Amino acid sequence: MSSSKGRTTLDVGADGVGIITIINPPVNSLSFDVLYSLKDTCEQALRRDDVKAIVITGAQGKFSGGFDISAFGKIQDKTIQAPKPGFVSFEILGDIVAAANKPFVAAIDGLALGGGLEVAMACHARISTPNAQLGLPELQLGIIPGFGGTQALPRLVGIAKALEMMLTSKPVKGEEALSLGLVDALASSDEVVNTARRWALDILECKRPWVISYYKTDKLEPLGEAREMLKFARAQTRKRAPNLRHPLVCIDVVEEGIVSGARTGLWKEAEAFQVLLQSDTCKSLVHFFFAQRGTTKVPGVTDLGLKPRSIKKVAILGGGLMGSGIATALVLSNYSVILKEVNDKFLQAGIGRVKANLQSRVKKGQMSQEKFEKTLSLLKGALDYESFRDVDMVIEAVIENVSLKQQIFLDLEKFCPPHCILASNTSTIDLNLIGEKTRSQDRIVGAHFFSPAHVMPLLEIVRTQKTSQQVIIDLLDVGKKIKKTPVVVGNCTGFAVNRMFFPYTQAALLLVERGTDVYQIDRAITKFGMPMGPFRLCDLVGFGVAIATGGQFVLNFPERTYKSMVIPLMQEDKRAGETTRRGFYVYDEKRKASPDPEIKKYIEKARELSGVTIDPKLAKLSDKDIVEMIFFPVVNEACRVLAEGIAVKAADLDVSAVMGMGFPPYRGGIMFWADSLGSKYICSRLEEWSNSYGGFFKPCSYLAERAAKGAPLFNCGSCKVSSVRPLLDLSVAVSRVRFDLLVDASTLHV
Repeated sequence: MSSSKGRTTLDVGADGVGIITIINPPVNSLSFDVLYSLKDTCEQALRRDDVKAIVITGAQGKFSGGFDISAFGKIQDKTIQAPKPGFVSFEILGDIVAAANKPFVAAIDGLALGGGLEVAMACHARISTPNAQLGLPELQLGIIPGFGGTQALPRLVGIAKALEMMLTSKPVKGEEALSLGLVDALASSDEVVNTARRWALDILECKRPWVISYYKTDKLEPLGEAREMLKFARAQTRKRAPNLRHPLVCIDVVEEGIVSGARTGLWKEAEAFQVLLQSDTCKSLVHFFFAQRGTTKVPGVTDLGLKPRSIKKVAILGGGLMGSGIATALVLSNYSVILKEVNDKFLQAGIGRVKANLQSRVKKGQMSQEKFEKTLSLLKGALDYESFRDVDMVIEAVIENVSLKQQIFLDLEKFCPPHCILASNTSTIDLNLIGEKTRSQDRIVGAHFFSPAHVMPLLEIVRTQKTSQQVIIDLLDVGKKIKKTPVVVGNCTGFAVNRMFFPYTQAALLLVERGTDVYQIDRAITKFGMPMGPFRLCDLVGFGVAIATGGQFVLNFPERTYKSMVIPLMQEDKRAGETTRRGFYVYDEKRKASPDPEIKKYIEKARELSGVTIDPKLAKLSDKDIVEMIFFPVVNEACRVLAEGIAVKAADLDVSAVMGMGFPPYRGGIMFWADSLGSKYICSRLEEWSNSYGGFFKPCSYLAERAAKGAPLFNCGSCKVSSVRPLLDLSVAVSRVRFDLLVDASTLHV
């Protein structure tokens, strides 16, 4: 077999133990090549008289990261033929491995995720290293475990823990796996294979139990109790993920096996897997998986062979909520950080915020007290620039004031070394304006975090025409190290996320002034899958921020902004959102939001000032119409961002929408979702509304061109490239925001 393909090898030792090694770098994913090879190698080992027992392991310290996700798209578009249902779970793992007349033991190091863990669970015993990651993360891709995991896992760890691991996609480490019964013993990386060899021979000699996971019953609760647990899991799932079907299918398949036996459960699992693989949810999540991974591929930057420079010491200017959050993210990843403020009172408050952020992790059991103290020791305070002389990067996070930022960057140029990256966390101000008085515009870059910065997963890296490629490479590396998903964007008002989504609230205000109910809008948008509706979001960020950022868009895009007086009128009446306990909602002492009938008077006053009247059609909108009238203007603006070359590729806008604004990942992102509806449909609706309600809804030329051709938005051969370096490749390459049954897929295979 060609060495370029994934494969397995068989080596037989003098002790008669055959070692089957999975080889498919970098994580030994289970491609079809590997699976066919695994079947052949297992059968060969069982036929050979010199093989007494068998150990399955993975090359280079990794058991297996699971099934090769790149095959999903090929199966979905019928580029390749999928094996028949049950090929892996029955023919390989059930009828060859589990039913073998020679013992199989899995030697797990590094990771055993998804199909990798399912291979291990089919073995008669499992030996793991203490820090190996074991889990079934398939649900984050819109499918269920398809190689027998729904049947084996509950029998090894119990129903409750199995459901938790599958529904949350959360892996466990080897130590916990041992306490759960998922593995049988622990060994170091150097000894895990040898320990597995001895264990396999002990099974053969009846010194240890020969256990077939699928027939194990001692961890299963009595049927009545089991059904109550499953009923509770279904209720929780419907509540937390009402738009998703596959978690409920997973629960159904688990129940089938408990009620009717593992073999019946395996058949139901195989059938369900095939159906879910073709679902819109799976296609969306697989797209998002690769989109998220693809953000670090930037044409004209990452393909030049540049290596990231070492960034060891970072200075933060401003210790407010944003600055302290950025500082927290950095010290958590072992960067030395200097936090500068204008006076000692503000400095101590900033350091206190970082300390509180870290203490929160201690309270949640995510950090030991010793680790807390070590991490906090990486943070130093400063009231001047003297300690900036050896920093590798500065991130400015002060208030949005142009002259203040210009002065700061002049000072930074004087005090920081020539190699130091000069970054701004601005969310609205043009970077060219910030740095126009300096001579260092090649090292000025935007590092736009989202609040709270130590929690939100997105980092917008904003480049100007003069930002050097090396600086972008360096910041991409920092983003990766602080566990953010970095997206490189061009310099414009609002960059990618805020610019795409400025019509989000404006569309909602337009509808409200014409008769749509505030709370119906929020309910419809939340039901669609957003964490909250536009009005609840306004309350959360505060009216001051909403007016300031909205003003930037009115200034820069006057022809397509909707100017409503609703929020200014409410602010005049000392309503500022959640901080004042009164906004579009009223809030109790526990910050619970309740509708407020009083807002009607502000809406009526705004109507008078705007000369707008109630439109009977908009007063009776369906949820579907609300979603479209809120999000189609967002799609329209995203098309402009793409056409102007602000975004590298459409997939980056999908990642930005999901990770920056909470767009539901199971819809694939804003552009992927738009393409599922069709450019022609979206354009026709926008034209219809533009004729009735003005230029706010007018389709941009890029969207109109795609619609005229009946072409998807993702195909961007006609894109104009403007104020950033040429961005040519627009092909699809993968928080607080994640929904409860989906975790970050960026580092996992299934």
